[in-house]
Amino acid sequence: MNKFLGLVSGLLVLSCTPKFNDMADDLPVKAHVDLVHTNEDRVKVEIDPGRFAMDTVVFLIPKTVPGTYSIDNYGQYIEDLRALDYSGRELEVIHEGENRWMISSGKDLDKLVYYANDTFDTEQEKDDPVFSPAGTNIEQDQNYFLNLHMIIGYFKGYDRRPYEIEFLKPEGFTAATSLTRMAGNSNTPGTDTFYASRYFEVTDNPVMYARPDTERFMVNDIEVTLSVYSPSKVYSAFSLRGDMEAMMQAQKQFLGDLDATKKYNILLFLSDLEQDAPTGFGALEHHTSTTVVLPESMPKPMLVETMVDVVSHEFFHIVTPLSIHSKEVHYFNYNEPEMSQHLWMYEGVTEYFAQLFQINQGLIQEEEFYARLLEKIENSKRFDDTMSFTEMSTNILEDPYKNNYANVYEKGALIAMCMDIIIREQSQGERGILSLMKDLAAAYGTEKPFEDQELFDIIVEKTYPEIGQFIDTYVKGTTPIPYEVFLNKVGLTLTSVEISTPSYFFRTEEDPFIDASLDGDIFVREMTLNSFFTSMGLEPGDIIKKINGVSYNLDNAQDLIMTSFQWQEGETLNMEVMREDKNIRLRGEVVAPLMQTQMIIPTGEPDPKKDEFREAWLKG
Repeated sequence: MNKFLGLVSGLLVLSCTPKFNDMADDLPVKAHVDLVHTNEDRVKVEIDPGRFAMDTVVFLIPKTVPGTYSIDNYGQYIEDLRALDYSGRELEVIHEGENRWMISSGKDLDKLVYYANDTFDTEQEKDDPVFSPAGTNIEQDQNYFLNLHMIIGYFKGYDRRPYEIEFLKPEGFTAATSLTRMAGNSNTPGTDTFYASRYFEVTDNPVMYARPDTERFMVNDIEVTLSVYSPSKVYSAFSLRGDMEAMMQAQKQFLGDLDATKKYNILLFLSDLEQDAPTGFGALEHHTSTTVVLPESMPKPMLVETMVDVVSHEFFHIVTPLSIHSKEVHYFNYNEPEMSQHLWMYEGVTEYFAQLFQINQGLIQEEEFYARLLEKIENSKRFDDTMSFTEMSTNILEDPYKNNYANVYEKGALIAMCMDIIIREQSQGERGILSLMKDLAAAYGTEKPFEDQELFDIIVEKTYPEIGQFIDTYVKGTTPIPYEVFLNKVGLTLTSVEISTPSYFFRTEEDPFIDASLDGDIFVREMTLNSFFTSMGLEPGDIIKKINGVSYNLDNAQDLIMTSFQWQEGETLNMEVMREDKNIRLRGEVVAPLMQTQMIIPTGEPDPKKDEFREAWLKG
């Protein structure tokens, strides 16, 4: 009897202690995510890391992730984290800041249990919310839009270990993801298990669970999966497939033999704009997928146009950073990030390709392409044009550099344009920046990062000294780019022309000419005004008090807009405005609201060589 009790006691002790073949260094981290039993839009997560040989273990949720270029502290969405030993008893956990938890009894740690909250519900509450495509939606029995950097963390020093991620899913739901599905799990009802070779693959592969609405198609040898969640069923994957397939076929035709992936996933979440719905519209790139959040209310032509712009940009990231990236990207430090100086390439070249392929493949006409370039030139002037682009890139998470981040899509693309034109000129039209990217991809590839400080020298070796001079002056340096000089190399000029474009009286198609102050006064904005404003004698800063005897302010601003639709050319208007604390009366006739504009156009001077370069640039 005593021997039997002793044997049972021994078995109980053994059952509550770790095995000796489950060392954390040897086995994958196992993560279990419960999508069935959600709690207040939270999912329960369990992390089994295996057995640690050290006393102190640190668990981390990312502070930032690649592609966001911002500090978001995703750990703030982790709640009720508990550390359990092999007997199920709680261990002491010290929460050190928003993204870090320390367990001092590391040798006894069996697993972590916690809840991960969603971000879509809190966007309107926070001053600086997570960008929607980088966030999460946890809507029980409806949709689970999961960027895994917000749900699954890593242990310090162990971020290069593989992961096995198991999802307990609602009945009838399927997963859209580029993660590798593990064999042997298909017979387990209600669960999916995926494999990631290291933590980077966990963060780089978002997952969307919903009832199936998926279309698959081949782009050469790349399998593309389009998954759509449309809460009111306004759109389906089938309704968007044709446009997406045509676009991506054109992209692959443009890229030619550049091929870095065999699968690509597009996860589209359409917001119904109800309370707690996401409003951070756009997309976030991942190496073999992209997350997209857009309003469901968009008319289809606008939705398709937006999808072409944003998805084409994200897909071109298979060139860089997937195929060409530095060690700072390859071994990304999620909580003490060191940023690369090459945002001009990661985002700038990518955005440039997203525009260039459309003219190259005949999706848009030359005039539209030039208009887009001009828009980027004008937008780039809103930022600090004397800031070194490499310095900005290296310090993009800090002030004052982070306020210039959006310039990577404007000036960054224009840097790529200028380099493309230089290479075309020096190679007599035979090569361009796409040729350079292909050479770099062949030299490096997905698993071979470059040294950040060495890339420019390698680029010059593969191109021309003129590229080195451009980089030193305009990319590393602080000199604004004289775009007309480079456009002239391909027979184009940037000039004001006598062509006017119609606008409404009080706004262009994009921007209003008037705004309202906190006091409710309607004032003229600091911007180039249309012919109506100039003929009336209105100036930026003027406060509009009355028109034809009617007083206007923020309360009846809409009445002013509606009344303006009834004005006829030649009709007399009497205005009272406040200018620098003085009341001024203005009188004039209604004229057609036209604006002078700049355009990029051919120079008009015959130059066969420049025309040849331009043709190679646009169509080569």
